[in-house]
Amino acid sequence: MNLSATLILAFGMSMDAFAASIGKGATLHKPPLREALRTGLIFGTIEAITPLIGWSLGLLASHYIMEWDHWVAFVLLACLGVRMMMSGFGKQAEAKPPIGHHSLKVLVFTAIATSLDALAIGVGLAFLEVNILHTAMIIGLATMLMATLGMLLGRFIGPILGKKAEIIGGVILIGIGCNILYAHIGPALMARF
Repeated sequence: MNLSATLILAFGMSMDAFAASIGKGATLHKPPLREALRTGLIFGTIEAITPLIGWSLGLLASHYIMEWDHWVAFVLLACLGVRMMMSGFGKQAEAKPPIGHHSLKVLVFTAIATSLDALAIGVGLAFLEVNILHTAMIIGLATMLMATLGMLLGRFIGPILGKKAEIIGGVILIGIGCNILYAHIGPALMARF
C-alpha cells in the first residue's frame, strides 16, 4: 500500500474520532489547548493500537472479529451517547458548574468505541503486504490531529449551543454508532428485500 492510500485510509478512519471530539469539546467550558491535545493523544494512541491488535489476530479470528466489532462499537457509543444526553437534560434541571476536562475513563471508552473499525481494518491489513507499524503510526497521527482539531472546534460550538451541547454530543455519538452498525448490516438487509 503506497503512502497516499495509507493517508486516505488514516484520515477516513479518523472521522469518527473527529465527530466525537467535536461533541466532547462542545460539552466542556472553554477547553484549553492542553485538553484538546490530551484528547487527541488518547484517541490517536488507541486508534494506532487497534489495527495492530487486529493485524496480530489476522487469520486466526478474523471471522469472529468482523462479525461482532460493529455491535460492540454501537453498544459502547449508544451507552456513552445516552449518558451524555441524560447529563445534558440534568443540567437544565439543576445548575452545575461547567467542567474543564473529561475524565480519562470517558475519553478512553469513547476512543475505543470509535476505533473498533480500526481493529477490523487491521485484520484486513494482515492479508496485504503492508508495514503495519508504519500504517498504524500514520493512522494514530491522523486521528490525533483530527481529534485535537475536533476538540478545538467544539470549543467554539459549545458556547453557541449552551446547555444543549451535551445533548447534541450524545446524539452525535449515537449517530456514529448507528452509522457503524448500518455500514456492516445495512447492505445485507437491503439484499434480502
